Amino acid sequence: MVVRRGLERMFEGSNVEIVGEAATGEQAVSLVSLISAQVVLLDVRMAGGDGLNCLSRLKLEMPNLAILLFSTYSNPTYIARAVALGAAGYILKGVSKESLIDSITRVAEGETVWTRDELRRVSGALATPRLNSDIEVPLTQRESEILKQLTFGQTNKEIASTLEISYETVKEHVQHILRKVGVSDRTQAAVWAVRKGIV
Repeated sequence: MVVRRGLERMFEGSNVEIVGEAATGEQAVSLVSLISAQVVLLDVRMAGGDGLNCLSRLKLEMPNLAILLFSTYSNPTYIARAVALGAAGYILKGVSKESLIDSITRVAEGETVWTRDELRRVSGALATPRLNSDIEVPLTQRESEILKQLTFGQTNKEIASTLEISYETVKEHVQHILRKVGVSDRTQAAVWAVRKGIV
């Protein structure tokens, strides 16, 4: 709510007009189908869900919709998922008013606003050959649960707390997942999971 009010004030007197707002991913998906928004500004962390899952659902229903991710977190896993799911850019909440308005304007005109640095950070994850293959990977139910949490950008400690298992168990499962999928880090595993439709 505080962020949304701040954005309203930021956009006053600019060429950006707010045509709708939603507090949750469910509300966002419902609202976007009813209004004609040129650009959707979507928070990564939303009440009752994950903004990246909302991005996935919106792109599935409206592939040409321009969506900008808006986040406090400069997390490479979030950024890689946003790229893989077709977002037009990933904006950090600390950016200036001018920069945010410029990004929204450019995206409305059909551009993307990914920075070279963001794409470089995730290019290894997006280019890993195994990620593009259709090989079935036999993950256990627990490994699938951990992979899902991992794609949300959670640390091993956070996953352990969420799933109520030990940190050591999570660490071991993450190593098994990386080995089975054939990738070298968590971000690559997250991108693989997105492309396989696991999350």
